[in-house]
Amino acid sequence: MKSIFDDSVGHAKNVSLGLGIIGFCGCLIGWFVAPRDFFVAYLFGHFFFLGLSLGSLALLMIHHLTAGDWGYAVRRFLESAVGNLPLLVLLFVPIFFGLANLYPWQNRAVVSANETLQIYLNPPGFVLRTAIVFAVWIIMARQLLKWSAEQDVTVSLEPTRKMRTLSGPGLVIYPVTMTFAAVDWLMSMEADWYSTMFPVLICIGQVLSALALVILLLAWAARSSVLGSLASEENFHKLGNLLLAFTMMWAYLAFGQLLVIWSGNLPHEISWYLHRISCGWKWIAIFIALFHFFVPFFLLLMRAAKKRRPILARIAACVLAAHIVAVWWTIAPSIYTKHFYVGWLAPAAFLGIGGIYAFAFLKNLETRRLVPQNDPRLELAVPT
Repeated sequence: MKSIFDDSVGHAKNVSLGLGIIGFCGCLIGWFVAPRDFFVAYLFGHFFFLGLSLGSLALLMIHHLTAGDWGYAVRRFLESAVGNLPLLVLLFVPIFFGLANLYPWQNRAVVSANETLQIYLNPPGFVLRTAIVFAVWIIMARQLLKWSAEQDVTVSLEPTRKMRTLSGPGLVIYPVTMTFAAVDWLMSMEADWYSTMFPVLICIGQVLSALALVILLLAWAARSSVLGSLASEENFHKLGNLLLAFTMMWAYLAFGQLLVIWSGNLPHEISWYLHRISCGWKWIAIFIALFHFFVPFFLLLMRAAKKRRPILARIAACVLAAHIVAVWWTIAPSIYTKHFYVGWLAPAAFLGIGGIYAFAFLKNLETRRLVPQNDPRLELAVPT
């Protein structure tokens, strides 16, 4: 017998597919009408949704490694997001056709001025490194999903042991591979900028956005009681504590990067920030500071806000919305250095990629029960 939640998923899946098709039609028009604007918008949309899947992969490995009670309530949401990684490989392909529109190292004058750029940053190397990092992420994801499915049909402890064994090294592999990806896809958009903290900041932002998403999804599922006692007040409180921890970690890294670069007073490093506080971009920076850190931070300090599902869901929505803006603020000023710009292609790309992503996510969610089966540690997580 179908539940209210199943009906909601089916309806949301149809709506997502329709919106995705509409968004991609807009992207196709933009590719021909304004190719540079299209590729900037497409990179923004893809990187945000890739961040949801990679952040979910990191949270999934943290859960398997620590056996945290909070993870059982959201494991299926995390696994559904992780299952979208092969789709994101296909969606990344258009970016290969826009390297000249996105990256200054494609310019002969820039490359010839720096031999290191010529050796490392070139189209074959870019494609090869992209293929390698996606392959590593997909292999880890596939193994975790495979063993999770095996645990659902057996009382043996072996699948759980395998997931835990992989998760330790996986939490090291993830930031290492994201370092290469962040340098190639984002940092190299600036002709002369370097930061060793930037890839770590990207990783924490991805985990934070994924955590905010699964809190929203759990609040949605909890209304139909599909998850039963797993969607308890206590588990929401634990997820709220995690959200507070990653919010503080993101702010610490963001401020640390700014402090180190600004105090160094070196033109190469400061240029990145100058592009992001000029013209209208400074108001975006203020918005991010307020709603990516200050507002959620002070609200999450209150125990009642973390234990009450509607309030925590609103805080998570605030964090997720601010992170969307933060991804655009990270990417767009590298191209639009002299003026603030959004345009219609950014929403179109976000809608197109997001609609297809949500459709695939919901299809993944339908394949298995929301409550993990036969996990030997699950009984400890269910309140009695």
